[in-house]
Amino acid sequence: MTTTHSHRAAAPALSDVEDAAAALRGIIVRTPLDESQHLSELMGVPVHLKLENLQRTGSFKIRGATYRLSRLTAEERGRGVVAASAGNHAQGVAMAAKSLGIPATIFMPLGVPVPKLLATRGYGADVVLEGATVETPLRLAADFAERTGAVFIHPFDHPDIIAGQGTLGLELMDEMPDLDTVVLGIGGGGLIAGVAAAVKARAAAQGRTVRVIGVQAENSAAYPASLKAGRPLEVPTKPTIADGIAVARPGDLPFRIISDLVDEVVTVTEDDIARALLVLLERAKQVVEPAGAVGVAAILAGKIVATGPTVSVLSGGNIDPLLLQRVVAHGLSASGRYMTLQVPLPDRPGQLARVSELLALAGANVIEVLHTRHGHGLQISEVILQLSVETRGEEHRAHVISVLEAAGYVPTVVAD
Repeated sequence: MTTTHSHRAAAPALSDVEDAAAALRGIIVRTPLDESQHLSELMGVPVHLKLENLQRTGSFKIRGATYRLSRLTAEERGRGVVAASAGNHAQGVAMAAKSLGIPATIFMPLGVPVPKLLATRGYGADVVLEGATVETPLRLAADFAERTGAVFIHPFDHPDIIAGQGTLGLELMDEMPDLDTVVLGIGGGGLIAGVAAAVKARAAAQGRTVRVIGVQAENSAAYPASLKAGRPLEVPTKPTIADGIAVARPGDLPFRIISDLVDEVVTVTEDDIARALLVLLERAKQVVEPAGAVGVAAILAGKIVATGPTVSVLSGGNIDPLLLQRVVAHGLSASGRYMTLQVPLPDRPGQLARVSELLALAGANVIEVLHTRHGHGLQISEVILQLSVETRGEEHRAHVISVLEAAGYVPTVVAD
């Protein structure tokens, strides 16, 4: 990527991030760094997980929000603060405002996950729900700031926010002296900009380099196109389970820093993210929201080339239990461990028992059965059997289908 002096000047200095770390001492948690044996074996290098999902408020956002609010003058604090967020920034601002005695108003989209909404209200903020995406709350928050004089706290496009998020990078360098690569998600870009500034400056002082790799959800990936164009672009987005990083346009300040300091930006699919959440639950025993799992998704999808000890930042753990339920089912399916089959059968006794026997012989565990005579395209003498079965992976899944086909049945896998 291109390097210019103006880009370099945009990044917070190491001393700025160290000032932020001093200001946050005793307020934030120094989250654990946990080695993942599964990912280490997969990549062939030590891979650690930075458990920022265990941070106060459940995400890294408390770092930037607290530092930003701590730098407000007494007069600004008296005017109160306003923010817009789909959840994590809202909680960070609300908690920071409560601890500093600053009135806070937070605009959130209507579809915000219930746990994030309840937590934000629980920290004492005045919450206003409006709009389908975070773009509407952002506009309303800006209007509110203009109308009332409240200080608008941007989620990522401010030097103090970026310096605050960069404190995570200092922790990584302290805890892992041989750190080679950091992998973390990108939404607006505040976290990766701060972490890149901190780790690159600290590594340079030690006479070495650290790679920083960003990950975006394929359905909401403004950075690859923007970096190619050399300027922030607003890109059309599709819905993604990684709502925490669903940002249509890069932040101006983070973009300049990322252009200069981030080595690579890759994208992951919805299936990749669902698979990563499942691996984190099963192998690492960590509850992580989709946006916080994209780094692990990129590793599992083979998007990260190993060059040395690697850290993936689990940036948040605020997942709606209902979404978690859906994602686990989707992740099982994406991993070849769950599938739904439709099997047309002749309408005569014994067919259901025959199919059940074949599935048992194939070692598949039946979870759910639907047997119906009503279906589009069915002959009068036919019924449809719909089965949800547990399998052990892609190879076993293919074996189950081949056993049914060898017995003369025509199974169809139903898409999730």
